[in-house]
Amino acid sequence: MNVSVIGAGLAGSEAAWQLARRGVPVTLYEMKPTKMTPAHKSEYFAELVCSNSLRGAGLENAVGLLKEELRRLDSIILRAADVTRVEAGGALAVDRHRFAAYVTEAIRNHPNITVMEQEITKLPEEGDVLVATGPLTSDALADHLLTLVGGEGSTLHFFDAAAPLVTFDSIDMSRAWFASRYDKGTADYVNCALNKEEYQAFWKELCEAEEAEVHGFEDKNVFEGCMPVEVMARRGEDTLRYGPLKPRGLKDPATGKEPYAVVQLRRDNSEGSVYNLVGFQTHLKFGEQKRVFSMIPALREAEYVRYGVMHRNTYLDSPRLLDRYYRLRKDPRISFAGQMTGVEGYVESAASGFLTGVELARRLLGLPPVDFPRETAIGALGLYVSDETVGEFQPMNINFGIIPPLDHRVRGKRAKNTEISQRSLAIIGEMRENILQAVVE
Repeated sequence: MNVSVIGAGLAGSEAAWQLARRGVPVTLYEMKPTKMTPAHKSEYFAELVCSNSLRGAGLENAVGLLKEELRRLDSIILRAADVTRVEAGGALAVDRHRFAAYVTEAIRNHPNITVMEQEITKLPEEGDVLVATGPLTSDALADHLLTLVGGEGSTLHFFDAAAPLVTFDSIDMSRAWFASRYDKGTADYVNCALNKEEYQAFWKELCEAEEAEVHGFEDKNVFEGCMPVEVMARRGEDTLRYGPLKPRGLKDPATGKEPYAVVQLRRDNSEGSVYNLVGFQTHLKFGEQKRVFSMIPALREAEYVRYGVMHRNTYLDSPRLLDRYYRLRKDPRISFAGQMTGVEGYVESAASGFLTGVELARRLLGLPPVDFPRETAIGALGLYVSDETVGEFQPMNINFGIIPPLDHRVRGKRAKNTEISQRSLAIIGEMRENILQAVVE
């Protein structure tokens, strides 16, 4: 009954944990540190690459609902996030290093999990297999999966990008201040103001800055939710001012007025010694990043501990291949989880791993499946990914658009979304005992 889980990112770690807690032996294969990807830097499992933020924490946000569902169902990823949380206003952000270390320790110490540090280039021919190798699946395994699922039309690619990190001590705080937008939560962001002339000069240089070489892909392949800042800038002079550099809800204490544009920096570790440039995912050459980003007044002398990087993401044409439990329709012993299924985002990846791990354990234990309904965020994601009526399939963050609306009218978007979340959590409450029935502590 041993299950092979391939990949120890957020999805693979969550799936392995849920299987093991239900008494199912797991062999978890992870190629790090023997072989590293261009984006990963540490030997830990569940490494966060693009950001340390798990996004909005409130129930008026769909991702806030998804996190709360996972929290109530005892997700190891949410447990780690809550333990290693750092202040970030209305978002759930974590200390990247401590978060990954927490998950790694839990996984390695579980008696039902055996960790094998090796690259898998071909799926085992026998036994149940859960593939969670993520958007940076090695070329050899990607080629094998392509053959397995039926040719080139079965996989797609897009680019994902990560933002630079700077040391707090190198930020000129005479040109910046701590605040959260609309004073929501605590003052957790460093805000770097630009006046009109500074912004226009910065925007012009950003549009013309030299990018690192990209093979075979164009801007149209960039996923909208993690778009490089230079690509966004080229869409128009004010695009950034209505996006990551929007000044709404912020007042510069030096002037008492709303700035023309604001670059926000978010704490990246619990000590507050490193900050990341919010919304500044980029594929510029490292020298160009230093040159152009130094035009932001508060960052003129910034010390970069990591420049932005961009890497290829690979995902399946899941509606044609997978069922609502993320199983391969033509060979149900093989399941997939994480971003390679087309769920986009850290929390969404963990949710797919959770559902896949729970359902695989139940099947092996002779228990009936738990069908998360579309009214829950976990269910909505699984049903979106497996919806054969979808036309051109695109990666998807959780959103209220894929969850059925209320059967009555509620005034105000935030109030409506919160009520949708409360409905979902009530359903999760009714299902919880059944979902956790096979868990052995």
